[in-house]
Amino acid sequence: MAKTGPFDAHPDRYDDWFDQHEAAYQSELRAFRSVLPEAGEGLEVGVGTGRFAAPLGIGHGVDPSPAMRERARKRGIDVRDGVAEALPYPDERFDVVLMTTTLCYLDDAGAAFKEVARVLRPGGVFVVGFINRDGPLGPQYEGRRGESVFYGPAQFYAADEVVQLLRAAGFEDLQARQTLFSDPETMTTPHPVRDGMEEGGFVVLRSVRPA
Repeated sequence: MAKTGPFDAHPDRYDDWFDQHEAAYQSELRAFRSVLPEAGEGLEVGVGTGRFAAPLGIGHGVDPSPAMRERARKRGIDVRDGVAEALPYPDERFDVVLMTTTLCYLDDAGAAFKEVARVLRPGGVFVVGFINRDGPLGPQYEGRRGESVFYGPAQFYAADEVVQLLRAAGFEDLQARQTLFSDPETMTTPHPVRDGMEEGGFVVLRSVRPA
């Protein structure tokens, strides 16, 4: 069952977070840009308000929240209603699929990753960004779940668990990037993007559907 309640009720509050924490937002965008292909037709699964799809040049999105879809459309994204476990697209439709902080809300991450593989063309790229449960932000986010509007229903994953999910879905050629090395709410300048996934609070994994 899609966990849309907080996003339907507080779409403006979701968007405001990025305006108020510009350094963290720019750090995450830089991490994605470091691994995204420069060309190809793209889809963001869990597109939300289009905060990432629009600046990253991803033209299509899917999201179960009507309030979020409305705002993504205003940012020029072609959005459809749907969930990650049953994407409303034909086989081999896209060159790139992006998933941004959506993983922690999925009912079945394994099924969602297999759906991503289905809609990707052979050789297509899947990029997933997430809060690393074993990173510096994991305990902080876990500890705030009871008081957070958005992260109350979230299930956070360790980076190695996400690697296992990707491999189980058939993805290969994994690359890892990391950023957010301290509390994003106190950052004043963007953090660097580094290789690996052991130290950063936010991890981006790039993988490829075999040709």
